[in-house]
Amino acid sequence: MAKILFVMTGAGHWTLADGTEHPTGFWAEEAVAPYEAFTGAGHEITVATPGGVVPPVDKGSLAPEVNGGQENADRVAKVLASMDELRHPLKVAEVDLDAYDAVFYPGGHGPMEDLAVDADSGKLLIDALGSGKPLGVVCHAPAALLAATREDGSNAFAGYRLTGFTNAEETQAGLADKAKWLLQDRLVAAGADFREREPWTPHVVVDRNLVTGQNPGSAAPLATEMLKMLGS
Repeated sequence: MAKILFVMTGAGHWTLADGTEHPTGFWAEEAVAPYEAFTGAGHEITVATPGGVVPPVDKGSLAPEVNGGQENADRVAKVLASMDELRHPLKVAEVDLDAYDAVFYPGGHGPMEDLAVDADSGKLLIDALGSGKPLGVVCHAPAALLAATREDGSNAFAGYRLTGFTNAEETQAGLADKAKWLLQDRLVAAGADFREREPWTPHVVVDRNLVTGQNPGSAAPLATEMLKMLGS
């Protein structure tokens, strides 16, 4: 049995360019699909957030239209309700990386608000990358990589092949022209080798111990890749 750390947003809103607060949080599918895959393989999950706050779910991610219908939306909501780990998160600043075999970051717009500028998470990411342990990051969660800055000012993920929510997807979601910045642009500016496929196509990129997924539909295949790395 492996111990897997879920690092999740604590933000319930995303501040747009005009200062308004767009309600958000973590995207349900991006937490539920990997959770089911990991626990189904017998692994143990621990959740950590900035400040140890309970991670808020983006209510939009519970809608039938983004879950393939009402039946699956109900199933996702039921799994979330059963995830006791969400109700007792650790503080990211107090995480002992040595206690875990892998680290996973679910997305949603929440990480654009808090994890993108969270120094404790940034240090954890640098250490996880250097440890060789499987490190999975999906959709908007690669925003957290922007805080992984070394003492010389360089980003720890510069030169890595990776993916995340694309400019095209943000445009189609209707928020690109309202955002302060776009994830793909910032990752490229940080030196990442950003790889994208057609919007909403499941897409996973593996580079060394880093596994990234482009969008919500990439969460399940990303978990499969991480399980391969864990030998399960």
